[in-house]
Amino acid sequence: MIHAPERRRLIWEWLSTATAPLTGTELSERLGVSRQIIVSDMAAIREQHPEVIATRRGYCLSGAAPRSRVFKVLHDDAAITDELQAIVDLGGYVRDVFVYHKAYGRIAAQLSVRCRHDVEQLLEKISSGKSRSLLSTASGYHYHTVEALSEERLDAIEDALKVRGYLLDSAADAETIS
Repeated sequence: MIHAPERRRLIWEWLSTATAPLTGTELSERLGVSRQIIVSDMAAIREQHPEVIATRRGYCLSGAAPRSRVFKVLHDDAAITDELQAIVDLGGYVRDVFVYHKAYGRIAAQLSVRCRHDVEQLLEKISSGKSRSLLSTASGYHYHTVEALSEERLDAIEDALKVRGYLLDSAADAETIS
């Protein structure tokens, strides 16, 4: 079981990068605790962060309208962790991954990656089964829809992906892969 300080740190991290309200049920399932513990954690978090509000759709930060951008990237499976951690460390929320395949068209999967913990869980799922990453179906070429609370955060994410050599600069770089 995750102790209260770590739980609250994770909840704050998720709220900080969330693009939609997070329900108490979702948080309790992610953390493996009861809804009552989440209510208690949220009260403690709200003492330090009054911008956290409770709505009928869930918990969120007040006044923050998310922005989104699609990034075209290229790398192998070995770079998945680095790519996703770079995005979430800069306040990004990786909504999905998709590829374009000549025979099948657009193939997409929801990721909902908000923090390093989510990255670890995703990689665990990929490595524990017989399935492979979606990017492997398109020779490493793929797209992510990334959301953040500002254009500046999205620009920082774009810069980080460029520096790492993952970002493709033009549509010509990301032609449909057979």
